[in-house]
Amino acid sequence: MRILHVISSLDPALGGPSFACTAMARAVAAKGHRVAIYTTDFGQEGVVPATGEAVVAEGVATHVFPVRHPKAWKRSPALARALRCDLAGFDLVHLHSLYLYHDWVTGDLCRAGGVPYIVRPHGTLDPYLRRRRRFLKAVLDRLFQDRVLRDAAAIHYTAEEEMRLAAGHDGGAPGVVVPLGLDPGTAAGGDAAAFRARYPETADRPIVLFLSRLHEKKGLDLLIPAVARLAEARDLHLVLAGPDGGAAKAAEAMLAAEGLTGRATVTGMLEGPAKRDAYAAATLFALPSYSENFGIVVVEAMAAGLPVLISDRVNIWREVAAAEAGRVVSCGVDAVAEALAGLIDDPEAARAMGEKGRALVADRFAWDRVADALIALYESVASSARATK
Repeated sequence: MRILHVISSLDPALGGPSFACTAMARAVAAKGHRVAIYTTDFGQEGVVPATGEAVVAEGVATHVFPVRHPKAWKRSPALARALRCDLAGFDLVHLHSLYLYHDWVTGDLCRAGGVPYIVRPHGTLDPYLRRRRRFLKAVLDRLFQDRVLRDAAAIHYTAEEEMRLAAGHDGGAPGVVVPLGLDPGTAAGGDAAAFRARYPETADRPIVLFLSRLHEKKGLDLLIPAVARLAEARDLHLVLAGPDGGAAKAAEAMLAAEGLTGRATVTGMLEGPAKRDAYAAATLFALPSYSENFGIVVVEAMAAGLPVLISDRVNIWREVAAAEAGRVVSCGVDAVAEALAGLIDDPEAARAMGEKGRALVADRFAWDRVADALIALYESVASSARATK
């Protein structure tokens, strides 16, 4: 099959969407299909050549086009021109995220050209996110977004909870759940001693690891006070690892206000071996987000054998709870603190949760399995489109 992914940006600083798009494209290409990505240089202007020429890696041809003002809209006339010329050469399009220039243009061009497309909303249909800029989104819904959803061959959700939360805002298009994937070896094999040597202030303390963007939705206002309640009695150290998503200064202020300056480390973004080392050194992983479409870092942490503490707003919470791979809590400081204490105070139970999480990743989230599910979805969509022509 010939599959085209369209996404507004592959900037790693944007987190999950860019990683997921590239990874699923490569996983499907590894099964023998022809896969391309069309994107813009948003966030990477001057760093990534935006010539539109194909750059092939691991079987995927990535074409990067220049973004133009207004950049927040991620507008790229060059991307639109390429789509207009090239769409007929693909069996289907996998469209990532909503409320941006690329999905408006792609949806309309696919409709005009008779090319079926699948939408991956990446949590944008979640009530938490729909409340943000709701008046602007109401206008965009009327202008194009309702149409893009309504005419999609399918909506690709990555968790059952995401599909439940989108009910009533999906345009009536059929929903299909295919999780994001992970190479189970990606997060394993780190060097705990190397991490502690790099950050000697962690000493031999149990480490509570938060690894995600420092953003207001990530629940840092829950995690930091919760750790502060337990830090002295249980000699904890909090590690905040991730790029600044707008809340780094607020996080630093909270750490100071809660008296955690000497018991917390803010590392910035960790990648590759440095990230694996962090997982190896950690005692547990915590992500008490107010909204999390999937939470690939949760899957990474489980792959590394860590017990996870997540909120019931992280959309894979049902899978984690069913597997007994960690603790799932409501969004409150008391709930987070109680769960933290339980994991720290019962290391044997925590280790058992970590092993169950590792097994869950191998069974449900390994890319080989996920790629097969994606291909089945693609073949179903393409077959239906051919039958109606």
